[in-house]
Amino acid sequence: MLVDTDVLIWHLRGYPRATQRLDELGALTLSAVSYLELLQGMRNKTELVAVKKMLERRSATLLPVTQSITQQAIELMEALTLSHGLQMGDALIAATALDHGLPVLTANVKHFAAVPGLAIAAFEP
Repeated sequence: MLVDTDVLIWHLRGYPRATQRLDELGALTLSAVSYLELLQGMRNKTELVAVKKMLERRSATLLPVTQSITQQAIELMEALTLSHGLQMGDALIAATALDHGLPVLTANVKHFAAVPGLAIAAFEP
């Protein structure tokens, strides 16, 4: 299961349902894009340390953006940005999930619903 950024944010903000859902998964798998999105939202070094410790404690695996993932994200954006508003980060996360044959765990089902062949595990905070 590929964990979307929003679920990680819910967990970091202390929402018990997010923590419980992540606990059910065991080790985390996320796109490098999700990690970058977390970094982008950092307000200080304390938050950065907390994110890094959380990922380490949960034995997180960061899946890199490869040439294949980039090409797939381009194709998704060309097909879905105008019609469904697909954004770059979500396209790269969806392409990562597709490339690795993983469902995406997300509370933003709407962001991913139009992606053909993508399995989505809905998270409700």
